[in-house]
Amino acid sequence: MINFKTITLSDKQWIDQLLAKVNKRGCEYTFTNMFIWSYKFDVKVAKVNDYLVVKLNLPAGRCYMYPVGSGDIKPVIIELKRDAEESNHDFFMTGVDQKSVSELAELFPDCFVYEEERSSFDYLYSVEKLAELSGRKLHGKRTHISRFIENNPDWSYEPLTQDNIQECYRMDREWYKLNPDNQYRTDLNEGNEIKRALDNYAELKLDGGILRSNGRVIGFTLGGKINEDTYDVHFEEAYKDISGAYTMINREFARYIRQTYPEVVYINREDDLGMPGLRKAKQSYYPDLMIEKHSAIYKK
Repeated sequence: MINFKTITLSDKQWIDQLLAKVNKRGCEYTFTNMFIWSYKFDVKVAKVNDYLVVKLNLPAGRCYMYPVGSGDIKPVIIELKRDAEESNHDFFMTGVDQKSVSELAELFPDCFVYEEERSSFDYLYSVEKLAELSGRKLHGKRTHISRFIENNPDWSYEPLTQDNIQECYRMDREWYKLNPDNQYRTDLNEGNEIKRALDNYAELKLDGGILRSNGRVIGFTLGGKINEDTYDVHFEEAYKDISGAYTMINREFARYIRQTYPEVVYINREDDLGMPGLRKAKQSYYPDLMIEKHSAIYKK
């Protein structure tokens, strides 16, 4: 049985080293996401040969992420299968991208059933698209920006730092009071993902931005690089009743990313969780790339 352990901040260095060996653009392949979602999904990690292996608990049951690292992956997958058998649960992997599906099918022909995980598809956009919002298709976004500026002439944007981070906590609490029925949020308690990100902002080496109107924080965002050409936006929050606030903080953070990381080509705005409203919002920016993901279920 693999000696899995609960992920902690002390694991960041060795996990980042293994993640750097692959060119994954999927949002789950970041230390930050593994760490901040560890309460909700009981994320466990281990090293097998020169591979990172991750075990988590989803509504569908105990499962694994597709291993990442270097060297021969086949014995690593065999070890995962053995771990599932010894743990007395089915063997399946989640978030398996198309390249990994092809690799798995070649290594283990006719051993897995593959099922599409549409709600987990990642939406990727070019940095230039989100920073400039040019073109006919994004005319509506530019209109939102104009309306926001008209209604908030004293607006400002600034990087998130240790000096203003407490204002994000306060805004998040207020935001939750206004949106208590939100399907993917809980109160700002110890297991809350935004709180974990803010609490460990420096240690996780995150970037962030704050949007203000008349000095008041009306939106904030958090993100970090996935690999050399892709940046992941982990969270974005704004008041819904302030027209254009979401569009504005999206644009301003994209401009910050473009300036700070000129090597970045894509911004990954993660998945839509299968929520119709979130899917519509992400599709309205016309993604340049979708990362398709599947479950790989071992045939009994």
